[in-house]
Amino acid sequence: MSPRGVVAAGHPLSAEAGARILREGGNAVDAAVAAALASFSLESALTGLGAGGFMIVGGPGVEPAVIDFFVAAPGLGGHDLTGELVPVPVHFDETTSQVFNAGAASCGVPGTAAGLALALDRYGSVPMSELANPAARLAREGAPLNRQQAYVLRILEPIYTDTPEAREIYAPEGRILGEGDVFRYPDLGDALERYGAEGAAALCEGEVPRKVEEYILSRGGTLSVADFEAYEPVVRTPVGASYRGRELLTNPPPSAGGILISYSLALLERMDGHGPEQIAAVMEAANEARDDEFAASLGQEGFARRFMSDRLGSTTHLAAMDQNGLCASVTCSNGTGSGMVVPGTGLHLNNMLGEEDLNPMGFHQSDPGVRISSMMSPTLILEGGQVIAGLGSAGSNRIRSAVLQTTLNLLDGVGPQAAVDAPRIHLESGLLQSEPGVDEQALSRIEAAGQKVFRWGERNLFFGGVQIVTRNPENGRLDGAGDPRRGGAVAYG
Repeated sequence: MSPRGVVAAGHPLSAEAGARILREGGNAVDAAVAAALASFSLESALTGLGAGGFMIVGGPGVEPAVIDFFVAAPGLGGHDLTGELVPVPVHFDETTSQVFNAGAASCGVPGTAAGLALALDRYGSVPMSELANPAARLAREGAPLNRQQAYVLRILEPIYTDTPEAREIYAPEGRILGEGDVFRYPDLGDALERYGAEGAAALCEGEVPRKVEEYILSRGGTLSVADFEAYEPVVRTPVGASYRGRELLTNPPPSAGGILISYSLALLERMDGHGPEQIAAVMEAANEARDDEFAASLGQEGFARRFMSDRLGSTTHLAAMDQNGLCASVTCSNGTGSGMVVPGTGLHLNNMLGEEDLNPMGFHQSDPGVRISSMMSPTLILEGGQVIAGLGSAGSNRIRSAVLQTTLNLLDGVGPQAAVDAPRIHLESGLLQSEPGVDEQALSRIEAAGQKVFRWGERNLFFGGVQIVTRNPENGRLDGAGDPRRGGAVAYG
């Protein structure tokens, strides 16, 4: 028998959690929510109930839409910010590092609980309890850390050992957990069980927001009950671009990543080829377009249309596709985490207010209640009106380059796993970074033109973590790919 669907996720057990729901008769959105909830403990350094994200949904009889449940700026409670951001350099290898900021001052209003509940209410067919209870058991019983998750904890160790509450779950024996160690988060298990029984209100109203406010305000942040009460997920119309007869739909403003990917594809459509030189050129054009005016205009009505016409004339990701062609592509992120693990809530809060990539106009410049901008770009690819692929990526500022290059590979007819495995480049701050395997002659020509190039010795999660599901519109065949840079995996329902 052909499978009922396919799920690609950042951990094998996350993918299997979604595939099990498909086997039991659920649809792609049910599977995506189940996989996301499982990922909260399996990939706890990257996502969770203290995070935010986006889901794009499309398929037969479903008008494509993006559910925006990303992090909002806090401060509606009227409290003054008394704490400071805590800078933490993260070393991806001996030569490449990026500074992130943690602490209570970095915590924005989380949206995952409200967003996933809205997605299930609009498109799902399975009760939330049936999706959340297995994830709750997984959080309580735990699972061994794989190599990729252990690497994430190792490079983020200063954050995950900074507070007693974080150390209790990430360094219970006085050292950061390593590969093969079992990660357990009982408070998360309790929270997921309540979520399944009572819905988003169990985590967005009442006791949990009160505990968060007490914990964060005492440490200098501003996240309060008033911020939780005002937060709502938003349903948005995707931004699109055409390329070689296919349509790409992705995350619209006020997020930045989707519109920059669309802009890059539109530029490539006008070029002769899309090798490393052309890709580097459109990356440079996208970097130049992301100026102060771009950042200030993202929230304005009609900005996507104006931006494209004027110029042309972050986390963890999973995707699910069912046999009927319904597709859900979901990107969630906790940033690097803030280290603020609030006792009795199951929430390790995000650090989005401390992510330089997401605050190009400076830290703490967003008005309370306003969505923080994001590079997250869950994406659908359509051919003849049918969804043929759902994909997205983790990876901070590298998300847009990872999604762009993987999309180009797919549209060239490359299979999903080969499209994900292919080496990537990323241009930022005047440096072109390249994974091994990129055309060396092209890199030499780029250098000869004056561009600095850094060649990595091996693949690395620095270049993102793309997960893909695909469906052949002619025969209905389902396929998928998980990114080895992030320990990704595929499971069939």
